[in-house]
Amino acid sequence: MKIHVLNTGYFKLDGGAMFGVVPKVIWQKSNPPDENNMCSWAMRSLLIEDGNRLMLIDAGIGDKQNEKFFSHFYRYGNDSLHGNLAKLGFHASDVTDVFLTHLHFDHCGGSIEWNDSKSGYRPTFPSATYWSNEKHWLWATEPNPREKASFLSENILPIQASGQLKFIVRDGDFMEKVFPNMDVLFVDGHTESMMIPHIKYKEKTLIFMADLLPSVGHIPLPYVMGYDTRPLITLKEKASFLENSARENHVLFLEHDSVNECCTLQETEKGVRLKETFDLSTLLS
Repeated sequence: MKIHVLNTGYFKLDGGAMFGVVPKVIWQKSNPPDENNMCSWAMRSLLIEDGNRLMLIDAGIGDKQNEKFFSHFYRYGNDSLHGNLAKLGFHASDVTDVFLTHLHFDHCGGSIEWNDSKSGYRPTFPSATYWSNEKHWLWATEPNPREKASFLSENILPIQASGQLKFIVRDGDFMEKVFPNMDVLFVDGHTESMMIPHIKYKEKTLIFMADLLPSVGHIPLPYVMGYDTRPLITLKEKASFLENSARENHVLFLEHDSVNECCTLQETEKGVRLKETFDLSTLLS
C-alpha cells in the first residue's frame, strides 16, 4: 500500500461559524483570523494505492460553480485536484474508487465537473465507483433548511445519474474491513451518517478526520463547529473518539487544518489534548 497526500486547495470560512459557542478571544489563539474574521482552511484529500485499487478520499470544492459562489470562500494558493494528481503521476481516469465522507460542497464538489460543452455535468473520474451510504444520500438529496446551502444538486445528482454510485451499507456505528485495510466509523453529529475512514498502515491506524475534527484547534471537547446539525451528538461522538484515539495512539489526518497534516493525542488533567503534529510523510517514510 502507498498513501499520498493530495491537497486540492485552500479556502476561508468565518471563524465564529467554525468554532460555534467558543469565544473568539480563545479560538483566535490557534486559528488567527484575517481582518474579515475569516480563518484559513485546507481541503486535503488522500490518494491510496492498494493492489489494483486507486482510491481518492474526498475531492475538494471543485471549480464549476460561478464567481459569486466562490467569492464567499476566498480560495487561494496554487494547489488543485488535477494539478496535484498529475504531480503524483496519475490522471483522473486512473482512479478506481472515490470515497466521499459526506456530500457537503467542500468535500464532494471536485468529484463532478462540466462536460466539454458546459451544457451538463459528468463524473471527474470516469472509471471510478463513487461510494456514499443510503442514509446520508437521502439526507443530502432531501436537505433540511439548515444544510441546504451545503448540499448542491450539481455536485450530487450527476453521480447517481452516471451509474457509478454505490452505497456502503451501514450496519452499526463501526464497520470493519469495508475495504481491504480500511474500517469505517459512522457519526451523526455534523451531518447524518458521515463516514470516517480508519486505514491500517504499517501497524498504525491512520484516521481521515473529515469534519469530526477540522483542526488541532478543535481538540478540546466543547470546540464544536456552528455548522454541526446535532452538536450534542457531536459532543458524545467526539468524547468517545478522542479518548479511544489517545489510548490507542492513532494518527489523525486533518483534512481542513491549513498548517498541520497529522496529529496524535494524549490524556491530560484537562482531558484529551494535542500530543504532537507532523506531516504524513513522517509516517510513510
